[in-house]
Amino acid sequence: MKFWIAAAMGAALAACSAGAQEETETANTGGARVFTSDGQVTANGERIRYRVVAGEMILNGEDGEPNAAIFSTAYIREGVGDPTQRPVAFIFNGGPGSASLWLHMGVFGPRRVVLPSDATDDGAPPYPIVANEHSILDVADLVFVDPVGTGWSHPVGDTDTGEFWGVREDAASLGAFIRRWLTENRRWNSPKYLLGESYGTTRIAALMNELQGGWTDVSINGVALISTVLDFRFDDTSEGNDIGYTGLVPGFAATAWYHGKVDRGAWNNDLEAFIQDARDFTYDTYMPALMRGVSLPEDQRRAVAEELSRFIGLDADYLVRANLRVSLSRFMRELRRDEGLSVGRLDSRYTGMEPDGVGEDPDYDPSAYGIDGAYTAAMLDYFTRELGVDITDEYSVIDIPTAVGWDRSTGQGPAYTNVGPWLARAMRQNSDLDVLVAQGYYDLATPFFGAELMFNQPGFDPERVHFRYYESGHMMYIHEPSLEAVAEDVRELIRGELEG
Repeated sequence: MKFWIAAAMGAALAACSAGAQEETETANTGGARVFTSDGQVTANGERIRYRVVAGEMILNGEDGEPNAAIFSTAYIREGVGDPTQRPVAFIFNGGPGSASLWLHMGVFGPRRVVLPSDATDDGAPPYPIVANEHSILDVADLVFVDPVGTGWSHPVGDTDTGEFWGVREDAASLGAFIRRWLTENRRWNSPKYLLGESYGTTRIAALMNELQGGWTDVSINGVALISTVLDFRFDDTSEGNDIGYTGLVPGFAATAWYHGKVDRGAWNNDLEAFIQDARDFTYDTYMPALMRGVSLPEDQRRAVAEELSRFIGLDADYLVRANLRVSLSRFMRELRRDEGLSVGRLDSRYTGMEPDGVGEDPDYDPSAYGIDGAYTAAMLDYFTRELGVDITDEYSVIDIPTAVGWDRSTGQGPAYTNVGPWLARAMRQNSDLDVLVAQGYYDLATPFFGAELMFNQPGFDPERVHFRYYESGHMMYIHEPSLEAVAEDVRELIRGELEG
């Protein structure tokens, strides 16, 4: 599929690339490598000319010595009169340990990579990189940030990575980056937004505590939580945490619907009605059954298993043997076991071939290897050929040691990570703070119902929390209709037009 798209777009891109991205300038200030250029794109029907600054910012530690280089890519619209009327958005991905290439080349930047919308594998290059008509440059300047240990961002000198790899440590370094960027670019009085995906949403809540929790206050106008995880209880099925199973069930149900493992006719082919019934079943029947545990009478256990089977497509006998508790990895493997397939974690529309028919866990996540080649190639091709970034160091897409060594403690409360209270407090202390919660129905990594359970907790202002749903997965923008929808939803957040 990508080959005919690439062939169709190739001539047009070759013809317009010189006009779209002008000559790059390179600077080295205080040891920082910085590359600047100019570009233009038609976004949301409006022609935008912009300045690009792609490079490092050197941060200093408490001793005044350099301790980190943070790489970012900023797009600043040209011809803006009053900068206090021009919003700026700081954009992060997650992991932790992931660079910002997914949101950069997937949905918000002026260029994007096109993947098959039907959840099929991305294959091998060339991949089509096109002008992004859905970019939000029409409403905000954009700063894509790679935290330390991701992309080309790294510790400096003998600095230990432990100074950055943790919930609070990460927020401290990125908070310092944001304050410094605002000062250097004279944007302290501009409207400010934080956009994050996956652990990037955790990062945003921690940043709200960092930025609005003291007297050097950086007040934020709005945040977009894309594929949300703030309270890690709600998708964690480690032993003894039954609430994690409840957070997964409506997402399992949506996946079973997509793969034709439930009776759609019983709900008149209405996905929304089916998902609402799955929610109600989880609240009213499934969760109480888990709380009863071994004291649940056998006939009731069987009845719950039968009803659960109707929603998530697994055999009722299997569910009884599993004590009504199905972990994510077991569901991924079991739903289409009879066909030799597993379903994706990041996007359960994807399927992968399994090496045998008896394994308990999937061989790998097909929704990860189905997209990573295209995004990595597209990001580095764009950096080197269009933006003229002349850095030959290895670019870290996702650094696994970072995620493994991450300090998940918040310094308060229980052992599991829960940054929800920080966001709730920020909303209570900032009456203009709006929250967009963008969730894919087929995202099993950060399931939509887990986000709903989290925002059901006391302390938030529900009038300023706006849920939006998409028939896609974790990176919902891979799906073309969802790409258009999520871009418009974020645009409405920045314009102050979100309702419901």
